[in-house]
Amino acid sequence: MTEHTTRAGRFVSLLAATAMGVYLLVVVGATTALTDAAAACQTWPACHGQWLVPLDRPKLAVAWGHRVAALGVAVLLAVTTLLCWRGRTSRRVRAALTTAAVLYPVQVGLGAFAATTATPALLSAVHLVVAMAIFGGVVLALAWTLEPDELDEPTGVEDPGELSDADPAGSGPSAGARPDESGGLLARAGETAFAYFRLMKPRLMWLLCLVASAGMALAAGPTLQVETVVLTLTGGVLSIGASGTFNHVFERDVDRKMSRTADRPAATDRIPVRNAVAFGLLLTALSLVAFLAVNLLAAVLGLFAILFYSVIYTLVLKPNTVQNTVIGGFAGALPALIGGAAVTGRIGLPAVVLAGVIFLWTPAHFYNLALAYKDDYARGGFPMMPVVRGEAVTRKHILLYLAATLLAASLLSTVTTLGWLYAGTSVAFGAVFLWAVVRLHREQTEAAAFRAFHASNAYLGALLIAVAADALVV
Repeated sequence: MTEHTTRAGRFVSLLAATAMGVYLLVVVGATTALTDAAAACQTWPACHGQWLVPLDRPKLAVAWGHRVAALGVAVLLAVTTLLCWRGRTSRRVRAALTTAAVLYPVQVGLGAFAATTATPALLSAVHLVVAMAIFGGVVLALAWTLEPDELDEPTGVEDPGELSDADPAGSGPSAGARPDESGGLLARAGETAFAYFRLMKPRLMWLLCLVASAGMALAAGPTLQVETVVLTLTGGVLSIGASGTFNHVFERDVDRKMSRTADRPAATDRIPVRNAVAFGLLLTALSLVAFLAVNLLAAVLGLFAILFYSVIYTLVLKPNTVQNTVIGGFAGALPALIGGAAVTGRIGLPAVVLAGVIFLWTPAHFYNLALAYKDDYARGGFPMMPVVRGEAVTRKHILLYLAATLLAASLLSTVTTLGWLYAGTSVAFGAVFLWAVVRLHREQTEAAAFRAFHASNAYLGALLIAVAADALVV
């Protein structure tokens, strides 16, 4: 390893640390304002003339800690910018970092003014926008630094598969072998039932149910009713099952071409097409019954979710545009709207922002899987990002969509009353996700892609649990 390579690696690590430092300030700053911790320290820079404050007063400790963290991030950003100008970095990297460094004192000034005066809503909004711009500048610098000098050339087309319905270990014959005709009647019935269960894409259910649960918790808070949760999640599970079943039917010919999907029940004719379609229609009807027991809007959104995934995504977007995964992320975002509508009968702002988090997270999540299964997906004949645009561009998009996801997650804390559990979870698991993506850029291997894929699942799962837990606490 050359000295230049070592320095480049250190600079990337410093950039990543700076990005998470700025993000920490964004999230903690928003949470500090919401919990009124800033009111405990209304002088600047010291708190009531004290540079060291007693830590037995939580709000004062938080306000003071936020300022200490801001000082630390300022030093980190200054050092990173200095090394950028002294090293072999491109003009756009220097421009992005310099812009962030110039905006940082502006952000500090806005924060000082907010701490010492009654802060109007407009100033709070400007403060948040400037913080997001600083974060965006650092992330762009990181993305452009990680991007190789020569991009790899695309070689074909590729299939995005589904949101998370993947087995990194592979799906060999044992996962979907034909029923053993020599076995007993009970064994054959069990294998047939399992084949119908696989049509429903059960791997998608846990995460999407978490999305709906978080949407309900945000809308209702501690007053959330058990009956509403049960009916909404029942409708959600059935609608996901219906969408998955129709997806299996429509893509059975393509599935036969790919080793990852060749053993699916519809692709192997284990479940006849007529039976699968009837099963999907039955699940659709049952899901509507469950949603209608909640309210009409939840039922309308549930039916739209089935149609969007089964028809718009599977038949229109997936075979025709490289942006299929991005636009298709709306399917995963709909449960957030359904959860909010189930409680209030309308679509509220918190549910919309949560849906935005899911929408932006989807490409950052799925593109990792697309990289890992690139050769297999190419046989499916779909215009997927890694083959159409190349692996380097795909890795860069993963990082950019991750940054957008983190910003959307910070915005969620400003439009809700979520507290420190949510803030800590967002920062901690966001850092893990970012670390995995940086390693993906460095290693450029299938194992690194799977690592980032699993980190994305862990991030969103933990974030949704924190949303529900924070919202349900009195």
